[in-house]
Amino acid sequence: MFMREPGIIIQVPEPQVKERLARLKSIRKLIKTYRIESQEVLLGHLQKEGFMVTQATLSRDLKLLKVGKISDGSNGYIYTLPGDDERQETERTYIHDFLRGYISIDWSGNMVVIRTYSGHSDAVALAVDNLGLDDVLGTIAGRDNTVFVCLREGISGEDFMRRMKESIPELED
Repeated sequence: MFMREPGIIIQVPEPQVKERLARLKSIRKLIKTYRIESQEVLLGHLQKEGFMVTQATLSRDLKLLKVGKISDGSNGYIYTLPGDDERQETERTYIHDFLRGYISIDWSGNMVVIRTYSGHSDAVALAVDNLGLDDVLGTIAGRDNTVFVCLREGISGEDFMRRMKESIPELED
Protein backbone atom coordinates (compact mmCIF):
# COMPACT_ATOMS: atom_id res chain seq x y z
CA MET A 1 0.00 0.00 0.00
CA PHE A 2 1.30 3.45 -0.82
CA MET A 3 0.41 6.80 0.67
CA ARG A 4 1.19 10.07 -0.97
CA GLU A 5 2.61 12.92 1.03
CA PRO A 6 3.55 16.24 -0.56
CA GLY A 7 5.79 15.11 -3.42
CA ILE A 8 6.78 11.86 -1.69
CA ILE A 9 5.47 8.35 -2.01
CA ILE A 10 6.20 6.11 0.96
CA GLN A 11 5.47 2.46 1.47
CA VAL A 12 3.18 1.77 4.41
CA PRO A 13 3.55 -1.70 5.94
CA GLU A 14 0.47 -3.93 5.73
CA PRO A 15 -1.31 -4.64 9.01
CA GLN A 16 -0.04 -7.70 10.77
CA VAL A 17 -2.13 -10.82 10.35
CA LYS A 18 -2.18 -11.38 14.12
CA GLU A 19 -3.57 -7.88 14.67
CA ARG A 20 -6.30 -8.48 12.10
CA LEU A 21 -7.24 -11.82 13.64
CA ALA A 22 -7.38 -10.21 17.09
CA ARG A 23 -9.57 -7.42 15.71
CA LEU A 24 -11.92 -9.92 14.02
CA LYS A 25 -12.18 -11.85 17.27
CA SER A 26 -12.96 -8.62 19.12
CA ILE A 27 -15.63 -7.65 16.57
CA ARG A 28 -17.32 -11.04 17.02
CA LYS A 29 -17.24 -10.63 20.81
CA LEU A 30 -18.61 -7.08 20.68
CA ILE A 31 -21.48 -8.03 18.37
CA LYS A 32 -22.39 -10.97 20.63
CA THR A 33 -22.15 -8.85 23.79
CA TYR A 34 -23.70 -5.50 22.81
CA ARG A 35 -26.59 -4.28 20.67
CA ILE A 36 -24.50 -2.70 17.92
CA GLU A 37 -26.67 -0.51 15.69
CA SER A 38 -24.07 1.12 13.44
CA GLN A 39 -20.46 1.04 12.32
CA GLU A 40 -19.83 4.22 14.28
CA VAL A 41 -20.91 2.51 17.52
CA LEU A 42 -18.77 -0.52 16.69
CA LEU A 43 -15.78 1.72 15.89
CA GLY A 44 -16.19 3.35 19.32
CA HIS A 45 -16.12 -0.04 21.05
CA LEU A 46 -13.08 -1.11 19.03
CA GLN A 47 -11.24 2.10 19.93
CA LYS A 48 -11.93 1.43 23.63
CA GLU A 49 -10.28 -1.97 23.11
CA GLY A 50 -7.23 -0.33 21.53
CA PHE A 51 -7.96 -0.92 17.83
CA MET A 52 -7.53 2.13 15.62
CA VAL A 53 -9.19 1.26 12.31
CA THR A 54 -10.83 3.20 9.55
CA GLN A 55 -14.46 2.83 8.56
CA ALA A 56 -13.32 1.22 5.28
CA THR A 57 -11.30 -1.43 7.14
CA LEU A 58 -14.23 -2.10 9.44
CA SER A 59 -16.52 -2.50 6.42
CA ARG A 60 -14.14 -5.10 4.96
CA ASP A 61 -13.98 -6.90 8.32
CA LEU A 62 -17.79 -7.00 8.58
CA LYS A 63 -18.03 -8.37 5.05
CA LEU A 64 -15.40 -11.03 5.79
CA LEU A 65 -17.28 -12.07 8.94
CA LYS A 66 -20.55 -12.08 6.94
CA VAL A 67 -22.15 -9.79 9.51
CA GLY A 68 -25.79 -8.98 8.80
CA LYS A 69 -28.45 -6.74 10.30
CA ILE A 70 -31.70 -7.88 11.85
CA SER A 71 -34.63 -5.95 13.25
CA ASP A 72 -34.26 -5.06 16.92
CA GLY A 73 -38.02 -5.45 17.38
CA SER A 74 -38.58 -1.69 17.50
CA ASN A 75 -37.70 0.73 14.75
CA GLY A 76 -34.03 -0.12 14.31
CA TYR A 77 -31.59 -2.81 13.30
CA ILE A 78 -28.64 -4.44 15.04
CA TYR A 79 -25.65 -6.35 13.75
CA THR A 80 -25.71 -10.13 13.92
CA LEU A 81 -23.24 -12.91 13.13
CA PRO A 82 -24.10 -15.95 11.06
CA GLY A 83 -24.43 -19.11 13.11
CA ASP A 84 -21.50 -21.49 13.15
CA ASP A 85 -23.49 -24.05 11.16
CA GLU A 86 -24.34 -21.45 8.50
CA ARG A 87 -20.73 -20.22 8.30
CA GLN A 88 -19.38 -23.79 8.00
CA GLU A 89 -21.95 -24.62 5.33
CA THR A 90 -21.04 -21.49 3.34
CA GLU A 91 -17.33 -22.34 3.57
CA ARG A 92 -18.03 -25.92 2.46
CA THR A 93 -19.95 -24.56 -0.55
CA TYR A 94 -16.99 -22.38 -1.60
CA ILE A 95 -14.57 -25.28 -1.15
CA HIS A 96 -16.84 -27.54 -3.20
CA ASP A 97 -17.11 -24.91 -5.96
CA PHE A 98 -13.34 -24.52 -6.03
CA LEU A 99 -12.62 -28.26 -6.15
CA ARG A 100 -15.28 -28.83 -8.80
CA GLY A 101 -14.02 -26.01 -11.02
CA TYR A 102 -10.24 -25.88 -10.92
CA ILE A 103 -7.91 -27.87 -13.19
CA SER A 104 -4.45 -26.62 -12.23
CA ILE A 105 -2.61 -23.92 -10.30
CA ASP A 106 0.66 -22.35 -11.42
CA TRP A 107 2.54 -19.21 -10.37
CA SER A 108 5.41 -16.87 -10.95
CA GLY A 109 6.49 -14.72 -8.03
CA ASN A 110 3.39 -13.26 -6.41
CA MET A 111 1.11 -13.93 -9.40
CA VAL A 112 -0.99 -17.11 -9.54
CA VAL A 113 -2.96 -18.49 -12.47
CA ILE A 114 -5.69 -21.01 -11.81
CA ARG A 115 -6.95 -22.87 -14.87
CA THR A 116 -10.59 -23.90 -14.60
CA TYR A 117 -13.07 -25.98 -16.48
CA SER A 118 -15.08 -24.01 -19.00
CA GLY A 119 -17.58 -21.74 -17.27
CA HIS A 120 -16.13 -22.18 -13.75
CA SER A 121 -13.79 -19.18 -13.51
CA ASP A 122 -16.33 -16.96 -11.71
CA ALA A 123 -17.12 -19.61 -9.07
CA VAL A 124 -13.43 -20.41 -8.49
CA ALA A 125 -12.51 -16.71 -8.15
CA LEU A 126 -15.41 -16.16 -5.74
CA ALA A 127 -14.27 -19.15 -3.68
CA VAL A 128 -10.71 -17.80 -3.43
CA ASP A 129 -12.06 -14.35 -2.50
CA ASN A 130 -14.25 -15.80 0.26
CA LEU A 131 -11.79 -18.22 1.85
CA GLY A 132 -10.42 -15.29 3.86
CA LEU A 133 -6.81 -15.61 2.73
CA ASP A 134 -5.10 -12.42 3.90
CA ASP A 135 -2.27 -12.98 1.42
CA VAL A 136 -4.58 -12.45 -1.56
CA LEU A 137 -4.91 -8.88 -2.81
CA GLY A 138 -7.59 -9.86 -5.28
CA THR A 139 -8.72 -12.10 -8.10
CA ILE A 140 -9.76 -11.54 -11.68
CA ALA A 141 -11.93 -14.17 -13.31
CA GLY A 142 -11.32 -14.62 -17.00
CA ARG A 143 -14.26 -14.85 -19.31
CA ASP A 144 -14.30 -18.63 -19.27
CA ASN A 145 -11.47 -20.75 -17.89
CA THR A 146 -8.76 -18.76 -16.10
CA VAL A 147 -8.48 -16.99 -12.76
CA PHE A 148 -5.66 -14.56 -12.03
CA VAL A 149 -4.74 -14.15 -8.34
CA CYS A 150 -2.51 -11.31 -7.20
CA LEU A 151 -0.72 -11.93 -3.91
CA ARG A 152 0.67 -9.40 -1.47
CA GLU A 153 4.29 -8.36 -1.93
CA GLY A 154 6.62 -10.96 -0.44
CA ILE A 155 4.07 -13.78 -0.68
CA SER A 156 5.02 -16.50 -3.14
CA GLY A 157 3.01 -19.05 -5.05
CA GLU A 158 4.36 -21.70 -2.69
CA ASP A 159 3.01 -19.72 0.28
CA PHE A 160 -0.37 -19.44 -1.48
CA MET A 161 -0.50 -23.19 -2.12
CA ARG A 162 0.41 -23.97 1.49
CA ARG A 163 -2.41 -21.74 2.76
CA MET A 164 -4.86 -23.14 0.20
CA LYS A 165 -4.07 -26.67 1.39
CA GLU A 166 -4.70 -25.56 4.98
CA SER A 167 -8.12 -24.29 3.89
CA ILE A 168 -8.81 -27.14 1.45
CA PRO A 169 -7.06 -30.34 2.60
CA GLU A 170 -8.50 -32.21 -0.42
CA LEU A 171 -6.55 -29.96 -2.80
CA GLU A 172 -4.21 -32.05 -4.94
CA ASP A 173 -0.62 -31.17 -5.73
